[in-house]
Amino acid sequence: MPDKKLKIKDWSREDRPREKLMAKGISALSDAELVAILIHSGNREETAVELSQKILRSAQNNLHELGKLTVRDLKKFKGMGEAKAIAIVAAMELGKRRAANAVIEKMQITKSSDVFDLFSPQLGDLPYEEFWVLFLNRSNRLIEKQKISQGGISGTVTDIRIILRHAIELQASSMIVCHNHPSGGLKPSQSDMDITKKLAEAGKLMDVKLLDHLIVTETSFFSFADEGLL
Repeated sequence: MPDKKLKIKDWSREDRPREKLMAKGISALSDAELVAILIHSGNREETAVELSQKILRSAQNNLHELGKLTVRDLKKFKGMGEAKAIAIVAAMELGKRRAANAVIEKMQITKSSDVFDLFSPQLGDLPYEEFWVLFLNRSNRLIEKQKISQGGISGTVTDIRIILRHAIELQASSMIVCHNHPSGGLKPSQSDMDITKKLAEAGKLMDVKLLDHLIVTETSFFSFADEGLL
């Protein structure tokens, strides 16, 4: 008879991901071992670590690519139910938010690339559009960032009144708006041009200056201010 496959609980104690973490610290674990902790178990043919290795290989062993996988993508792997898939997706989202929060603290916006650095981890690989606003004080320091709307692959609907109301409530002196293009293209649409013009004009009336409008993709950005369109 063929040898029965060892389960993680049958491994030597120092090779089990949770025990290894406690004994040697989290930095001693491989990416696959960390994912294995999230999913707890594998399937009849694979341990949690082996299943995690397979999932990572499908993402070119790149955590950035792993973060693009959806619950549906992950459920295609044998042994990956909805709960396990959600655990991985949630962990990837926490990582994105941690990176974003680290940038936000006492951030001062001095150039368009500062905005790109802030939003790229969050918006760059989304399969749908999101529209965000940065509200700034007189020193161009970030007061707050807010998501205004979320749309489909080809666009999102933005309400200028909502943006100005938030600006007044926060006593912002200026603002920068940002949205992503899931297509990867950076050329602003006519809708992008129209919303920028309307928001700039409305901001003048309320003494809240629109400093810039950025379109971001995973690797680059388009700045209305840098291109002389504001």
